[in-house]
Amino acid sequence: MGSGPAGLAAAQQLARAGHDVTVFEKNGRVGGLLRYGIPDFKLDKSIIDRRMAQMTAEGVTFKVNTLVSSDQDLPKGVVNDATTVVTPAELEAQFDAVILAGGSETPRDLPVPGRELSGIHFALEFLIPQNKAVAGDGANAINAQGKHVVVIGGGDTGSDCVGTSNRHGALSVTQLEVMPKPPVQEDKAMTWPYWPMKLRTSSSHEEGCVREFAVSTKEFIGENGKLTALKLVKVEFKDGKLTEIPGSEFELKADLVFLAMGFTQPLAKVLDSFGVEKDGRGNIKATTDGAGCYATSVPKVFAAGDMRRGQSLVVWAIREGRQCAREVDQFLMGSTVLPR
Repeated sequence: MGSGPAGLAAAQQLARAGHDVTVFEKNGRVGGLLRYGIPDFKLDKSIIDRRMAQMTAEGVTFKVNTLVSSDQDLPKGVVNDATTVVTPAELEAQFDAVILAGGSETPRDLPVPGRELSGIHFALEFLIPQNKAVAGDGANAINAQGKHVVVIGGGDTGSDCVGTSNRHGALSVTQLEVMPKPPVQEDKAMTWPYWPMKLRTSSSHEEGCVREFAVSTKEFIGENGKLTALKLVKVEFKDGKLTEIPGSEFELKADLVFLAMGFTQPLAKVLDSFGVEKDGRGNIKATTDGAGCYATSVPKVFAAGDMRRGQSLVVWAIREGRQCAREVDQFLMGSTVLPR
């Protein structure tokens, strides 16, 4: 379940081991956030199409527009194009093993005064329709042309909103980050072998963007139900926590705001439909090492990628998908030749 990097990696490995594999995807095209979350200017979708064609030739069956859940009422900000619904019970009855690889799709919200104003959107409410528009699957209802755009969140998704807004012809684009501005040059001796903390500038930033660091949003301001500005405040680390700096409040004009602050957990309603045990963060509880790894608390149901580990990187999803496939092959056959 899920055709993102974890699902595709697991499916291809299992097909090459000789299993009959079906991939279910609730949206109209295969690829998960590779397809819909990453803009075409960063990832050419022909790469996904090529891999899908390869996997189809290897015997994998793809079923798109198909939601696997007993509850179809998904949270705001989660795109669902499903025209067919399959229940977990039906899936478990039809297949010898099930892998849950649907990603971490619940977006982190910003519940401050004025959140109900029009013009405030989760990042994927903007990015997914844009990718669909580029693919010829309909127009994007959100248009940033001639507007003052503010992106809240300094990560990759925020950068994607910046680049897409620039391509729309936004009048201005400002990206906000609550953390302090990282150093331009990292201290390698201090951070090695971990990922160094330093200022990272993407091609989207280079195309045009004002970046504000160490600021927090206190309120969305509007007129007649429509967003017009943000009330912000400068913050600093004090006694180990972020604290507002007295007298540092200011306003920033905004016609559109994109919330790009990450994702909190997989879709709880989908997990509850399967009855799998969850960890303290709302992810599927499953180990990655030892006997029975990647197996959930429900017999013959496995989990991989962001649904198990939480929001992470594509490379981690691919790794987990391949390792999970090995465990499923071991579970079904009693032995496996798939690589760890």
